Amino acid sequence: MGRWRERFVLDCHVLSSTYVGDDEFGHPRFETQRSDLGELLYRLKYQGQTSAIDQIAEAAAAFVRQWSIAVDVVVPVPPSLVARPHRPVALLAKALGDRLGLPCLEEAVTKQRSTPQLKDVFDYNERLSLLAGAFVIAACAVRGSRVLLVDDLYRSGATMNAVASVLFDQGGAAEVYALAMTRTRRR
Repeated sequence: MGRWRERFVLDCHVLSSTYVGDDEFGHPRFETQRSDLGELLYRLKYQGQTSAIDQIAEAAAAFVRQWSIAVDVVVPVPPSLVARPHRPVALLAKALGDRLGLPCLEEAVTKQRSTPQLKDVFDYNERLSLLAGAFVIAACAVRGSRVLLVDDLYRSGATMNAVASVLFDQGGAAEVYALAMTRTRRR
């Protein structure tokens, strides 16, 4: 369910998560077991361990080579939090592009207005509504190109779908292929 030609996710993010009680502030705590790729992504995204980029990008590049798609450029999904000291998805997309010999157009799609984090919004249509008009494309950045759209975590596909729509409708992309590193577990 998306405007892309094909979409793949490399691995699940979390294998299991067990409630272990509340912390001293009354917040729930969990013992979480992640997939190998999920753990690398967690370290990159939440602990700032940029050393994880090489392993993630290598796994993604190996998959894309086997996928045998013809793409011209790599475009990262814009970050939901711009306050991070580094942009994990942009770093991953750049490393993936380097391995595939493709340009990474980090600024092709940007957010023109802030949106709430979608991790607590479970309704797909509500997610789409929150994302409507949030993204804008640089003039002619992808016109006529076959785009590999890259994101770190796939949940419902609403964000990737919104960005794919902008790539087609505003950017004139010829094709969009969507690739996420990990996906959330279904509820």
